[in-house]
Amino acid sequence: MSLMHGLSQVRQRLYDNDASGATMKLIDSIIQRASDPAAASAPSQSQLQLVRMLMRTPVANDNSTVYNDLAQLEEELEIAAQGFQAEREAIDNRPMPKSKKFYREQKQRG
Repeated sequence: MSLMHGLSQVRQRLYDNDASGATMKLIDSIIQRASDPAAASAPSQSQLQLVRMLMRTPVANDNSTVYNDLAQLEEELEIAAQGFQAEREAIDNRPMPKSKKFYREQKQRG
């Protein structure tokens, strides 16, 4: 995922959550900075990491409404990540079928 794509998804989620105007202004300013060609080489990160970085901005620290909007989104993303991780673990822990070689060796032994 590119940085711009991740930021635009975070913006859409904030919009869907009816975030305050100050929060939308913050994300728009970050998107504007990220659209600079010099920032194009920035590594892509998960939406959760992007939201956590936004929570550490001076605007979020000074405005509790912005911080609360971002904290709400962080919680939603954490819940989604936990659900995804649980689903992945369930798939990884399912019993694997034995190979034909295993059954062939069983037949030869017994």
